[in-house]
Amino acid sequence: MMLTDSLRKKSGFTLIEILTTMTIIAVLAGLALVSFQGARKTARDGKRKADLEQIRSALEMYRADNPTIGYPANLSALTGYITLPSDPLPGRSYSYNPISTSRYNLCASLEISTGVTYSDCNGNCGTGCNHQVKNP
Repeated sequence: MMLTDSLRKKSGFTLIEILTTMTIIAVLAGLALVSFQGARKTARDGKRKADLEQIRSALEMYRADNPTIGYPANLSALTGYITLPSDPLPGRSYSYNPISTSRYNLCASLEISTGVTYSDCNGNCGTGCNHQVKNP
């Protein structure tokens, strides 16, 4: 018995259906990738802020232990207090500027811009020092 075209069972997908599905998946993957990159920048900025707070805490401990000296001339003096963290991205660093034995500036360059740039941080944080921690 011969089946007519209307009675035959369709199997598989048409080329249009496959291309439409692939386009939708590509658009969703692109949106997810952009969102993921933003989340990574935010996470690195959070690490930078936490690192600066740890360094600030070590500077305060150093000053408490050395009241006649005050804050150190450079961060290498903190080796007994903290293992100095480094910026999450290569080519960037944290900037320490001892203004006097009683004042300092500690800066980093955040990836998500705050719209503020600090010029009193020696400017060696990377693309521009836009987050600053000062002594209390």
